Amino acid sequence: MSETPMNTLQYRFDGPEDAPVLILGPSLGTTWHMWDRQVPELTQHWRVFRFDLPGHGGAPAYPAGSVAELAERLLATLDRLGVQRFGYAGCALGGALGIELALRHPERVASLALIAASPRFGTADEFRQRGVIVRTNGLDPIARTSPDRWFTTGFAAAQPAITEWAVQMVRTTDPGCYIAACEALASFDVRPQLGGVTVPTLVLVGSDDQVTGPAEARTLVAGIPDARLAVVPGASHLVPVEQPAAVTDLLVRHFTTAWQPAYDSSTGQMAIVAAPVKPVLAAAPPQPAPIAEIAAAVVQPQATGRPDPYDAGIKVRREVLGDAHVDRALAQADEFSGDFQEFITRYAWGEIWDRPGLDRRSRSCVTLATLVAGGHMEELAFHTRAALRNGLTPDEIKEVLLQAAVYCGVPAANSAFKVAQQVIREETTPTE
Repeated sequence: MSETPMNTLQYRFDGPEDAPVLILGPSLGTTWHMWDRQVPELTQHWRVFRFDLPGHGGAPAYPAGSVAELAERLLATLDRLGVQRFGYAGCALGGALGIELALRHPERVASLALIAASPRFGTADEFRQRGVIVRTNGLDPIARTSPDRWFTTGFAAAQPAITEWAVQMVRTTDPGCYIAACEALASFDVRPQLGGVTVPTLVLVGSDDQVTGPAEARTLVAGIPDARLAVVPGASHLVPVEQPAAVTDLLVRHFTTAWQPAYDSSTGQMAIVAAPVKPVLAAAPPQPAPIAEIAAAVVQPQATGRPDPYDAGIKVRREVLGDAHVDRALAQADEFSGDFQEFITRYAWGEIWDRPGLDRRSRSCVTLATLVAGGHMEELAFHTRAALRNGLTPDEIKEVLLQAAVYCGVPAANSAFKVAQQVIREETTPTE
């Protein structure tokens, strides 16, 4: 362990210094201790490198808002240590980071294991909503429900000490870093790019995982050219914690039989080795052939002048208002209203909301005040939701409406408080 600059990650090494490096990546809300029961066996073969996500496990709270940024911080950490090539195993968000590394820096990844991972984690709305709840209520509601997402019911009941450890691990995470990690997962979607993962890959999933289950695992296997699937019975999302022996055995077998040789820059060649015999995974029940529909990459025509602001507009509109709201608005558009939907996407969202002069929190404040002034209560409702997603707290929204009461009139503010109060209750009440 060592002091951690802003552009690197908190880390630790275990195992012999002259062994190949194997990196273990954690899940959102966990620390490197989620891998404790794998380390004794893995360090017989590798030098194991573990890291904490920003604000997790006492790591410095320097939020990272994208998986790509996390990957760059990990690589910066490894560069400082002189580690150029490594095997990588990651769970959930740690798995997303592994996919990012394999896509953007394949020359550094010798082999890959994706655990409880997915090319897209739920929907962007789900993770941004979680950020709203944490910003308003803190991490306690998320911490209390984590065992339900992470473990099977039987395991949680039989292992109260591990269950409490999981709750405390989430509870002590920095809220701002947790919210930023939710944003990273909200924007992560590599379904069209899976064919670009060219390293040997093991996809491992718990049979009872309700977060990223066997269906997501089969999507990964269907899209990644050299991928194998292992389903571990009797395990949920944190399968390395719930079934440590099975996960350890699968990792040892994968990384000892599927380690891609390094590219030789002096000859411009790479040694080609015979594909290993696919191991028989006795712990996994037979699975049907993986079938999944993966969106094909759309090739955009080369721009010939100023970019059309529509593309930026639809992206910002979805990020601020949410996919569900935008999908409803576009689905309801017809020949009469379709041009208007295109107009507001291109000019309101692509030209104005995407301007760099104000951040989104400031634009939400301005928008709320002007909607109160105009008496547009229906729009105030979904822009209150947008303000929460853009980082305003309920107290800050209250201050905006009080300010509006002075300059727009008490009757308008009275109506606005009723609308905003209902929205805030709906959006910030934790779901048990």
